[in-house]
Amino acid sequence: MKFLVLNGPNLNLLGEREPEIYGAKSLADIAAECAALANDLGCEVEFRQSNHEGGLVDALHDIRHTHQGVVINAGAYTHTSIALRDAISGIALPTVELHISNTHAREDFRHASMLGGVCLGIIQGFGTAGYGLAIRALHTHLS
Repeated sequence: MKFLVLNGPNLNLLGEREPEIYGAKSLADIAAECAALANDLGCEVEFRQSNHEGGLVDALHDIRHTHQGVVINAGAYTHTSIALRDAISGIALPTVELHISNTHAREDFRHASMLGGVCLGIIQGFGTAGYGLAIRALHTHLS
C-alpha cells in the first residue's frame, strides 16, 4: 500500500510560522514521522509540498495509478479550490483531509471546506499528530 501525503501553501514554513498555532515541528520532521509510521504499518508514504495550486493538482494526477490513498493538508486552498476538489474526485482514491489546527475555532472564512465533500473524512485540531491519525485511517479503511 502506498499513500501520498500532500501539503499545500505555506506548510513548508512549519516550525517557523505561527508555532502557537502550528507547533514547532518542521515539515521534514513530520515527513520522517510519517515514514516511520508507514513502515510500522507495512506501507509506504510519499511526501510532497507545493505553494502552487496547479502543483497540487499535478501531484494528485501523477499518483492516480500508483498509490492507493491520499492525505491532503491543502492549507488555505481547502477553502477556495474547486480545482483541488475536482482533482480529488477525478483520481477516485480514498482521501483524508487534514488540518493541524481546528479550522472551526478560527476565522469564519476557514469554516468552509471545498474538499471535505469528496473526502473519506476530515481530521483536524490534533496538531501534527493528525498526520499519523490520517495515515492510520487510510490504512484501516483499505485493509
